[in-house]
Amino acid sequence: MTQFMLEISYLLGSISFIIGLKMLSHPESARKGNIIAAVGMGIAIVGTLVFHKNEAGESIGNIPLILLAILIGTGLGYVMAMRVKMTAMPQMVSLFNGMGGACAAIISIVEFNSHQSQSPGFLSIVFLGLAIGSISFSGSMVAYGKLDGKINDVYSKLLSLTNNALFLVIAGLIVLGIFMPSALGSTSIWLILVLALLYGVLFVMPIGGADMPVVISLLNSFTGVAAAMGGFLYDNSVMLTGGILVGSAGTILTILMCTAMNRSLLNVLIGSFGGGAGGSKGQDGEKVAKEISVTDAAILCAYAQRVCIVPGYGLAVAQAQHTCHEFEKILEDKGVDVYYAIHPVAGRMPGHMNVLLAEADVPYPKLREMEDANPLLSNTDVTIVVGANDVVNPAAETDPSSPIYGMPIIKVDLSKNVIIMKRSMGKGYAGIANELFFMKKSRMLFGDAKDSLSKLIAELKDI
Repeated sequence: MTQFMLEISYLLGSISFIIGLKMLSHPESARKGNIIAAVGMGIAIVGTLVFHKNEAGESIGNIPLILLAILIGTGLGYVMAMRVKMTAMPQMVSLFNGMGGACAAIISIVEFNSHQSQSPGFLSIVFLGLAIGSISFSGSMVAYGKLDGKINDVYSKLLSLTNNALFLVIAGLIVLGIFMPSALGSTSIWLILVLALLYGVLFVMPIGGADMPVVISLLNSFTGVAAAMGGFLYDNSVMLTGGILVGSAGTILTILMCTAMNRSLLNVLIGSFGGGAGGSKGQDGEKVAKEISVTDAAILCAYAQRVCIVPGYGLAVAQAQHTCHEFEKILEDKGVDVYYAIHPVAGRMPGHMNVLLAEADVPYPKLREMEDANPLLSNTDVTIVVGANDVVNPAAETDPSSPIYGMPIIKVDLSKNVIIMKRSMGKGYAGIANELFFMKKSRMLFGDAKDSLSKLIAELKDI
């Protein structure tokens, strides 16, 4: 009976994960989907504590310590989630993802040391779970440092060769450990652990900021695969289902983002797409960017029929999402049709702009993905670029020598007027000047995005 109840709790947990993941595909149902998945996980945990029996028919021991660990983890997670700023959300995603990889690696170490089995199947799961989990952990920690501005990109051909050699060594050790376990004995698990942790660091170090959403998604899929290995070890269907869902969803998202950037995953991982210093305000060589006053920008928007807003990471840095929503509502009160154009890799993590605007209660129908927004731009009177850079740079279509050439962009240059809100003429992650800044129809509105939007709102109220 207890085994039956345990399996039922795992089945309910697995079903909740599937339903929750489905609901996460739409912002309006995402919150409820997240809650459903969390409740399902809770059911699986309670079911394990109450109904699980070992081979000797004994119940789980150390229940007080387990509950204390759950309480501590829940408390820390709650405090971190409540205090994190939207600008730091990508860092928290990387941190939590890394913790998942670390857990999977620890499971592999514990099971290797506590089991006498030396079968190839068992060792395959242990070593793969250890390697993938360790890479996910150390890689996610480096990603956290990069997103937080504490770690700079490091790229060289020597590093690329080192990574390739290290990968082959890890693969060789895994094969040796599986088919000749007596050759290295218990040292194999520690060798793989150390080398996998090192590989995770070196793997992420050369990847530039503009590619970080892809890397975060890829590392997330690694964590899912590592968790699925734990499901195999424990014959635990809920761990297996959760890991497979995370791994497959992360892989699909990674592929979709690479497609959106018109680049292969291999090109992202070895392409060193990022970094670069900013240019001087107002000019780039012989080109001169024209400015616009807040008053003129307000008048231009107030008498437009259609306005497009293109958000970027600068919107998150300025924490201007609520002010932007207020600006949008005031324009609509004046009869202006307003929509948002969202680039798939805008921001620092997958769906960053969608999450940011949903947090400000921007209606989901107003968010247009790049493929839907581009056909509307030629009939748009004013496009306002708020903190975006490379994702609107025409060089992606016009300059074959550009590092972003071939990447699909939001074609804001098709609209009749373009207002670009930026603190300065600084370059984007690709380290190149943005041709959009110097076009005849473009005007720069310098300053903090939140402050500029607030001034626009004040002007609009007087028109």
